Amino acid sequence: MEPHLSHRVVDSVATVVVHHPAKRNAMTAAMWRSLPPLLEKLAADTGVRALVLTGEGGTFCAGADISTLQGSPRQAQDLAVAAEEALASFPKPTLAAVRGHCVGGGAQLAAACDLRLAEEGALFGVTPARLGIVYPASSTRRLVSLVGPATAKYLLFTGELIDARRALRTGLVDEVLPAGRLDERVAELTRILVSRSQLTQAAAKEFVNGRTDRDAYWAAQAAAGGDTAEGVTAFLERRPPRFTWSLPASG
Repeated sequence: MEPHLSHRVVDSVATVVVHHPAKRNAMTAAMWRSLPPLLEKLAADTGVRALVLTGEGGTFCAGADISTLQGSPRQAQDLAVAAEEALASFPKPTLAAVRGHCVGGGAQLAAACDLRLAEEGALFGVTPARLGIVYPASSTRRLVSLVGPATAKYLLFTGELIDARRALRTGLVDEVLPAGRLDERVAELTRILVSRSQLTQAAAKEFVNGRTDRDAYWAAQAAAGGDTAEGVTAFLERRPPRFTWSLPASG
């Protein structure tokens, strides 16, 4: 089977899977190109309230499949950055479910997700120094925002791989799960995500990502929608809330 991305939507959760097991799910040029339009489609689907990114089998993504990247290194890098930015700007909660290798372009994709869960035994690395590549400024800033300057420098300067426990300590991942527990925890966490207010999540995602000029917009959304009243009423009635606000098509 040709390397590709697949997706499915179950119970309001879209799962995007990287398929290229012969090369540890390394991303081909065609796969990099296909990710932004796929994410655009899923973002527009009102039935999708969260997204999981993972890899086929026992590994997440070992980076870029160099053999498929024609032209200059910068052109290849631009493909990866475009996919990374599309994932970072996805307007609903995103979660990377990581097994095995999460290296190079795979680490870019994981870092672009809102949350990262890893199975014990996972390995993480940011490896441009092994190839003499200048890591993109946007990707570097995103890495620094997760792990801080010191760890970002260690990863970038050395190109060394770190294990899941060290990734947890540095903030590169949010949880580390025992072998066999990752899928269960991903399912549990995504059930929580889709049960919460999409209004709160969408506003918080913008603010955390640095867009702080839309207080008035989100205040108007809250006033026009019913999530706040429903949340308070449900709390007082001691029942689960039934939130109805959904992301407008224009974001």
